[in-house]
Amino acid sequence: MPRRFLMLSIVFVAILAATGTAFYLYRPNAARLVSFRQWIRNPASRPDWKLDAGSQCGSAPFLFPTDGFVGFLWGDSFRPGHTHQGIDIFGGTDVGITQVVAAYPGYLSRLPDWKSTVIVRVPSDPLNPGKQIWLYYTHMADQFGNSFISDEFPAGTIEEYIEAGTFLGYQGDYSGDPNNPTGIHLHFSIVEDDGNGQFKNELEIENTLDPSPYLGLPLNAYDNRDQIPLCPSD
Repeated sequence: MPRRFLMLSIVFVAILAATGTAFYLYRPNAARLVSFRQWIRNPASRPDWKLDAGSQCGSAPFLFPTDGFVGFLWGDSFRPGHTHQGIDIFGGTDVGITQVVAAYPGYLSRLPDWKSTVIVRVPSDPLNPGKQIWLYYTHMADQFGNSFISDEFPAGTIEEYIEAGTFLGYQGDYSGDPNNPTGIHLHFSIVEDDGNGQFKNELEIENTLDPSPYLGLPLNAYDNRDQIPLCPSD
């Protein structure tokens, strides 16, 4: 009996330790979430928290792809077992109002069944020359799947060359479930190439790169979970 009690005690302590570790790793980004809620309630109250579409942080290679507050970063975790694969930018407006532009030149495709998404092939990663990457822009539709993507890029578009700053569409809240829309924002990811000229599954964080250095943002979710991501000079 004492031996069984000892074993149960060890298991209990291990569970507590694992729970504590999980809480630390997946804890909410408290201060940033408070700021995010304030921004969503009244964006006009903090214009200094907004980054502008088409702007550039110093010598960063990418333009900022839309207006808004960077609410969620690459590496943020909303629950155990899930890690955010890009950045979410909230314009603080209704759907179909806040423009989305191309962050970098490349070859745009939109699969036939994509209502809210385009992806842009970049043949040479500006931070890792010679390595191909893909830029993924999504949530550009309303909750019912009415697309806000530019008419220049109808479903089925394949490998159309675009310049940085090209108008792509507007922020929306499409999630695939009309009864459970997302908040109105742009999700922007950098997806790795699979080595055969195709993009990997964007839903897996190990297939993506942190956009922060490409945008010139000094912070990411691992370095500082609480501060608001802004250009270094801001």
